[in-house]
Amino acid sequence: MGNGNGKIRLDKLDVKAATIASKEEYEKRLDKLQKELLHIQQTYWHEKRRAIVVFEGWDAAGKGGCIRRLTEPLDPRGFHVWPISAPTAEEQGKHYLYRFWTKLPAPGTFAVFDRSWYGRVLVERVEGFAGKDDWKRAYDEIVAFERMLTDDGARIIKIFMHITQDEQLDRFRERLTNPYKRWKLTEEDLRNRAKWDDYTKAIEAMFEKTSTDTAPWHAVPANSKWYARLKVLEIVTETLRKGVNVAPPPIDLSVAKVAAEVLGIHLSFGVDGKEP
Repeated sequence: MGNGNGKIRLDKLDVKAATIASKEEYEKRLDKLQKELLHIQQTYWHEKRRAIVVFEGWDAAGKGGCIRRLTEPLDPRGFHVWPISAPTAEEQGKHYLYRFWTKLPAPGTFAVFDRSWYGRVLVERVEGFAGKDDWKRAYDEIVAFERMLTDDGARIIKIFMHITQDEQLDRFRERLTNPYKRWKLTEEDLRNRAKWDDYTKAIEAMFEKTSTDTAPWHAVPANSKWYARLKVLEIVTETLRKGVNVAPPPIDLSVAKVAAEVLGIHLSFGVDGKEP
């Protein structure tokens, strides 16, 4: 669900209906979307386009699983995943957007943020790490920051993954009892549950203040992990291919010439590098 005017309410998301019928359907759709995403990445690489994908969401909502499926098919030279935690002492002495400027994608690449600059109006607001004047001012700062990026040609995709309190509790229990997932559960995660209503208020204010026509928020029902992963890939591929020709680029004629000389392969191409 995306909304340029920001009118997104978490309690209106139908998490029960957002399901996938079978594993076979999930894997079939996932394979198709991942192949399409690889073709899009190749186009962005050749045309020196840039893309930024921002993930926010409740603790245990499945951000990591979505990011894995998103990046799995991609050429590793063309993307970077940035897991964002608390700022360092040095970063705290600078404007909060400083550490994100340094992580923006180079031409032809994607930058994926596992949490982002929206921490200023979410966790920093709710936990009192930022004063009221600071986090209220941040809405306009963030909109201006993103506008500069989109005006400069970057695509921005902002995804919020929503699960219910009951689903989060089940996932916390699973993490606690699974030795291979315990590292994901922190004391902070558990304490944050007590402030669910405060976070909901902050999240919906974030939607209202920072969802724009060029960088809208997409709220994804994520109680079903299969549904959430497919929905995220659908949003990303649809946004990135809009107005972009994802057909394979023509062959480099100089490469074709060398191939004919070195490999003895003679290919026939028109002046535009395409097969006649």
